[in-house]
Amino acid sequence: MAGGKIRKEKPKAPSNNYQGGISFHKSKGQHILKNPLLVDSIVQKAGIKSTDVILEIGPGTGNLTKKLLEAGKEVIAVELDSRMVLELQRRFQGTPLSNRLKVIQGDVLKTELPRFDICVANIPYQISSPLTFKLLFHPTSFRCAVIMYQREFAMRLVAQPGDNLYCRLSVNTQLYARVSHLLKVGKNNFRPPPKVDSSVVRIEPRKPQPQVNKKEWDGFLRVCFIRKNKTLGAIFRQKSVVSMLEKNFKTLQAVLASLNGSSGEAAMMDVVGDQSMGMEDDDNEMDDDDEDMEMDEGQGGGGEFKEKVMNVLKEGGFEEKRSSKLSQQEFLYLLSLFNKSGIHFS
Repeated sequence: MAGGKIRKEKPKAPSNNYQGGISFHKSKGQHILKNPLLVDSIVQKAGIKSTDVILEIGPGTGNLTKKLLEAGKEVIAVELDSRMVLELQRRFQGTPLSNRLKVIQGDVLKTELPRFDICVANIPYQISSPLTFKLLFHPTSFRCAVIMYQREFAMRLVAQPGDNLYCRLSVNTQLYARVSHLLKVGKNNFRPPPKVDSSVVRIEPRKPQPQVNKKEWDGFLRVCFIRKNKTLGAIFRQKSVVSMLEKNFKTLQAVLASLNGSSGEAAMMDVVGDQSMGMEDDDNEMDDDDEDMEMDEGQGGGGEFKEKVMNVLKEGGFEEKRSSKLSQQEFLYLLSLFNKSGIHFS
């Protein structure tokens, strides 16, 4: 405009959300490790052998991948983003390392994972829980997984009875694996930086695997952790809990009765295959208490069956105990007492 001053635009500062011309999307959990000392520390703590086949989840542009290729026999990298896949292939093309890198493009939660010896990964935090259990239930055994998690999730994984963060996730994970905290990672070690700090955790599957029914165990813990600081007596007196357990009890009694009749095995398959506790699968393990079932305001109902449930708690001395303080062995013992009385959770 005439008579006015011409405003010079300041040059924009270069974005930290780029590497090699690729933009990173926070919404997809893309936070690339940029600190080479941290990458070296993770590889060292993983204890990789020269004969190891390594599974890497979310390799991004390959900063960690390069160190893994140098340490092990082969790296199988699972990556969802096609741009990252191309960058990964471009980075190692024509190098001696390229023959030892296999890239699988796809969603790791929907991908059938191959055999591997060790998993090392900086994962999108939104898949932390389902990925952890996908690895723990992998059909072929592996030595360990060294994974970067959001710090609070990581501390829940390693929490012990009485800790503030001790929850269903802690008990569930530690039944199937030995879990240890390796190191804390500040958010400025990533490009772009996430909103929270992270931690690296080592997960070693137990061998042999515990002989428990996975659905039964998970259903039992979901009830116990409805409100982890309430007494178990208060939780198991709730109408919704008593009603659910009584329904399961009657269903199983019907199955047992049918086994003595002509329908036999077919009846068992029909009823058990359709069985549920009215609780959906929940991948979000971050809550202090399980929100799939709410505590009832009132108590009562159930009659004789409610008394049956309470007798189990009294027999084991659990009526006044709280889930937040119980050890894994105590949970296993209580579940065995319920099962011995014909009370099941799946």
